[in-house]
Amino acid sequence: MGDGGVRNEISGEVHGPVVQAGVIEGGVRFELPRPEVPVPRQVPAALAQFVDREPVLQAIDSWVADAGGAPRLAVLSGLAGVGKTATARRWAHRKDGGFPGGEFYVDFSELRVQTGGDVSAGVSRCLRALGVEDRYLPHSLGELSAMFRSRTAGERVLMVLDNVTEPAQVRALIPGGPGSVVLATSQGRLGELIQDGARLMPLEPLGAEHGLQLLKDLCGDARIAAAEEAAERIVEWCGGLPVALHVAAARLVTHPRLSVEALAGELADEHRRLDALRVGKDRAVAAVFGMAYDGLPEEDARLYRVLGIYPGRRWDAETAAAAAGTTLGQAQEQLDSLETASLVTAAADGRYDFHDLVRLHAREQAIRVESEQERAAVVRRAVDHLLIRAGQADRAVMAGRMRIGRYVERLGEADEALSFGSRGEALDWMDSWRGELLSAQRAAAAHGWHRPAWELAEALTALYLNRRYLNDWAESGELGAAEAAADGNPAAEARLRALLSRPLMDRDELDRARAELETALARADESGHTLLRASVREFYGRYWDRCEPSRAIATYEEAMTFYREAGDERGIAIGLYFMGCAQAAAGRTEEALGTLQDAYDRFLTIDDRRMGARALAAIGGVQRGLGHTDEALRVLEEAVGMLRERGAVHYEAHAREVLAEIAEEQGDREAWRRHVTRALEIYEAGGGPRAEDLRRRLEASAEPTDEAEQ
Repeated sequence: MGDGGVRNEISGEVHGPVVQAGVIEGGVRFELPRPEVPVPRQVPAALAQFVDREPVLQAIDSWVADAGGAPRLAVLSGLAGVGKTATARRWAHRKDGGFPGGEFYVDFSELRVQTGGDVSAGVSRCLRALGVEDRYLPHSLGELSAMFRSRTAGERVLMVLDNVTEPAQVRALIPGGPGSVVLATSQGRLGELIQDGARLMPLEPLGAEHGLQLLKDLCGDARIAAAEEAAERIVEWCGGLPVALHVAAARLVTHPRLSVEALAGELADEHRRLDALRVGKDRAVAAVFGMAYDGLPEEDARLYRVLGIYPGRRWDAETAAAAAGTTLGQAQEQLDSLETASLVTAAADGRYDFHDLVRLHAREQAIRVESEQERAAVVRRAVDHLLIRAGQADRAVMAGRMRIGRYVERLGEADEALSFGSRGEALDWMDSWRGELLSAQRAAAAHGWHRPAWELAEALTALYLNRRYLNDWAESGELGAAEAAADGNPAAEARLRALLSRPLMDRDELDRARAELETALARADESGHTLLRASVREFYGRYWDRCEPSRAIATYEEAMTFYREAGDERGIAIGLYFMGCAQAAAGRTEEALGTLQDAYDRFLTIDDRRMGARALAAIGGVQRGLGHTDEALRVLEEAVGMLRERGAVHYEAHAREVLAEIAEEQGDREAWRRHVTRALEIYEAGGGPRAEDLRRRLEASAEPTDEAEQ
């Protein structure tokens, strides 16, 4: 502390950068660090055994080297099993560290919900890897792609897009940074991408020389060299496809007494060949899988068949046991045998997968061996198991929300032992299994199992409300509502149609959303379920918020009547909150103030401080509109403290921006900077689109003025 009364101390809460100084001459510029987000390195490991793709790898190198700064796009095309994915991964790992902006991997076979796949889900996944939180993800594909290009504009990134079927999947994920590379794999050539500057690189099956080399790598040089002529016939019968050669080699490795000549003789036996999977005129690749399958013990062979009709792409040992009706230990042992035979592939997350060709073979064997009744029983056991797991996750994510289905109530003690440890863990599980859960819902509907089909739809909304896979949600909701109607359950139909309105509104399909809500209202009233009648009207009010605030108010009033009749205190408070916001939007500010105050008091009574803080922030906005600036400041400051305390930082950022506007009006530059800095921190951490605008404003405010420079 020096002369003149300048004190070098700080009290109270501080956000963002601070300068402690006596006298400052000239301008001050704050450089705010961006939050650290791990650089994405998503490309899976390459196969250890890899031959005869050096010309393709060199062609990619040459294509990229000639880029001249513009992003480069290459499409690797060819038959299933020819090694497209392995080649793309090998090139990516050769360039390890060459893409400082990140290496992204999207497998569209996982995302395939509609013809061509869910492109939006693929772009959203990449944006999440860049640190963008779900609440900031745009709803349309065009906006998602634009955000992705903006986020990668200054970076050199690699995109590996696997199992592409439509040009749109690639176009949506072409990055913005110079020197970036997109490698897409597809069974089709995707010639339409030539107009986007793509280089088409078809991959052919391995020739005799390289097929022999792969067998030597897998089985040992001496064994193959001693029977080279027979080994060449094996390469021929495998059609030169690496996936088939891996299976054939696994047979030789796991049966040391099986000679190369004997395996070649088995493959040459036309009576043991299947006709389903031909490469060329006379080479039946399925024969290779048939040989491996025929060598399995019966219990392993049965699980192979079961997994061929499992409704989904990936499974773990627990799910395999449920589908097969065996114990977990038995299923794990059998999966180990199938992996040893190269018939299934294990992933790092503990799940398993088939190659597409092997899956077709397994399904064919199931149809040939298992009765229709047993095949249906397999699917039903898998559906029931996935519904149980979805129910556990739903409960962990959404706690005591209203449910029409009884799937949570049916969870037994054994199910409780497998419950999720936290909300985040459950949400992540639903995210990673969402393809299997939606496939199970489709399978249930296809078999006419109405109840599990619509219960899965209701359970899945725990995921969709938090991570907005809009196409998935719309499909699941439509299917679930139809199955509830077929089940004669108007309450379930009303619930699912009301929930379906959310993705439809997010996709700006307002007419469809209104139609679903009006049907939901009719079904809810038909059901006589009081709380449901209130909830559907609340959803309907959210629709009118978008279209006609005065009608939203009347709709919320109807919802309140039923919430009160049901005695649902939280429902009453939420209804009041939305009604108060609608009143404020309609210009009925005095009325809105009373409604929001009532909502706030009720939230505190039921100890819901998060929603209470949102109500308090809304009160602050109304007070400001009424010209009560001092009261607005007090209320908003209290609200941001509560929101931060409850981790509701998205709403805190909004409130901070309102506080910054008031501070700017009052000429309080210190308070303005404090609130803008904190809002910027929140948006930066979550990838919010407001971040860049706030950063520019903050940096501009710190530029030296002409007066300061003189």
